[in-house]
Amino acid sequence: MTATPRAVELVETAALAAADKLADGIIAYDVSEQLVITDAFVLCSASNDRQVRAIVDEIELRMRQAGAQLIRREGEREGRWVLLDYLDTVVHVQHAEERTYYALERIWKDCPLIPLPELVVNPGSTR
Repeated sequence: MTATPRAVELVETAALAAADKLADGIIAYDVSEQLVITDAFVLCSASNDRQVRAIVDEIELRMRQAGAQLIRREGEREGRWVLLDYLDTVVHVQHAEERTYYALERIWKDCPLIPLPELVVNPGSTR
């Protein structure tokens, strides 16, 4: 099984929103073979709590515009690691220190990467 087209669409939406708020290290994994609760994870980080919140706000706005319903939000109060659960896609926005410490990439390294739009991969390109 692979991530559904809708999950991939939401991954792209979340990744573009994060990139617009200058998130670092944006990456997406197809976790559908490993988990039954979701198809994809998006991981990104920011250098401070304020930027984490700005990225989260932009992702929520864009996902809502894409018709995605937020099922669950965790970690918002601390602003260090916010998890946004959209059922098909789960977005992790982490403070850079948490990203290094928890190293989610190590856990999911065997899962296939989901290709991201050029604007996410190469932020210097123009729209």
